[in-house]
Amino acid sequence: MSAGLQAAEFSAAELIGCAIEQAEKVEPKINSLSVKLADSAVESAQQVDSTQLDRARTPFAGVPFLIKDLAHLAGSKVTFGSRLYPDTMSQHNSVIVQRYLDAGLVVLGKSNSPEFGLTITTEPVATGNTNNPWQLNHSAGGSSGGAAAAVAAGIVPVAHATDAGGSIRIPASCCGLFGHKPSRGLTVSDNTVIANRSGLTVNHVVSRTVRDSAHFLEMARLQSPSLFPQPDIADSFADGYRVAPKSLRIAVQTAQPFGEAVDADCLAAVTEMAKLCEKLGHSVEEFNARPDYAAAAKAMNKILCTHTHQQVTSRLNELDINLADAEIESSTTQMTEYGSRISATDYVQALDTLHRVAGEMTQLHEEIDVVLSPVLASTPARLGWLDMNASDLKEYSEKFRGYSGFVAIHNGTGQPSMSVPSLMTKDGLPIGAMFSGAWGSDLTLLQLAHQIEQAQPWQLLAPLASA
Repeated sequence: MSAGLQAAEFSAAELIGCAIEQAEKVEPKINSLSVKLADSAVESAQQVDSTQLDRARTPFAGVPFLIKDLAHLAGSKVTFGSRLYPDTMSQHNSVIVQRYLDAGLVVLGKSNSPEFGLTITTEPVATGNTNNPWQLNHSAGGSSGGAAAAVAAGIVPVAHATDAGGSIRIPASCCGLFGHKPSRGLTVSDNTVIANRSGLTVNHVVSRTVRDSAHFLEMARLQSPSLFPQPDIADSFADGYRVAPKSLRIAVQTAQPFGEAVDADCLAAVTEMAKLCEKLGHSVEEFNARPDYAAAAKAMNKILCTHTHQQVTSRLNELDINLADAEIESSTTQMTEYGSRISATDYVQALDTLHRVAGEMTQLHEEIDVVLSPVLASTPARLGWLDMNASDLKEYSEKFRGYSGFVAIHNGTGQPSMSVPSLMTKDGLPIGAMFSGAWGSDLTLLQLAHQIEQAQPWQLLAPLASA
């Protein structure tokens, strides 16, 4: 798209027209957009066409794009996937959104997200289920499920996503995309602890290719440290991803950290990826480390519930209603109630726990470059299987932990981690394999992913995109 715009093969207005047409075709089937901004997108595209641009500086000006509906886009609706925000209009741009607007991207809409991004499937009561474009009765993952479904269905090539506990990698795996969770401190975000969920949340994108992810990572990287230490990565991601990595020492982790069973298809995806890595000249061995996943999970839960309590009660105060009267989902209510009981001491102890586990991971990566594991313990779940309004919230929590136990620890420790498309099930559902590295090893992961992509290209679009 960028090359075609630069060569004047088509205009930004024509390009956004194609994106709108594709959205109109597939949206009734997948429901990936919670806020539609076709009219303003056309105006933005026309403005790009009428402006003299330095294409070397803004190569993606005019490219259609989506913002996740947890971020603010001034003058547009924001729902946070919640019935608490039925008609709320954003008055400002989130920092990451401003970065995308400055690059000239044309925002077609806001992508659907579960309530406050709190779960790993996208089925909010407020804005409806997002269906997986590969198999419509299955989940697209969460919390960036709307973004992933839209990219896989051909509406946009890349979409904004966030990851606080797997929310880039899980939908990327479910929808057959590439999804890279950056190191903490690498990409821009709003400069507050609550916006970053104490460092658990990072901004980036889901994409069809490693190339696009690398370019957008370069676009979103911080120029100087903000709330958190900044990884020392001098090279450009946009250029450096194409360089072949050194021979890497890769440890293969197949046991689910909490002792749950792992589907044969998910294990096969990892096994095949390990074989490919060996063919590419990397050393592959068994994962023997024992990071304290249980302690990290408990600590992260306390932190996330603290921030959920902050966000929900702030909104309840604005509306002058009590939690008991609020139209929110059952698991959100439970997290809010639990968050209200967490003391300052509890919160600080949780942060200390994550610092300790991060130290364990640092020691691990002195011996091992990359850990290869499943993204999820089973293939993409059917819609309704993980219900935020379940009557038995204990069962909900057990399902959540069993399904996604591999991913969240990297948010707690701040490490980069990525989902790379690996296999397709016999039912036509994609499965990703996850590669995770030391804090600041983002370029190494991108180089490995590009090497894999060249050796074993994946299907870029779901069949629904051209149906």
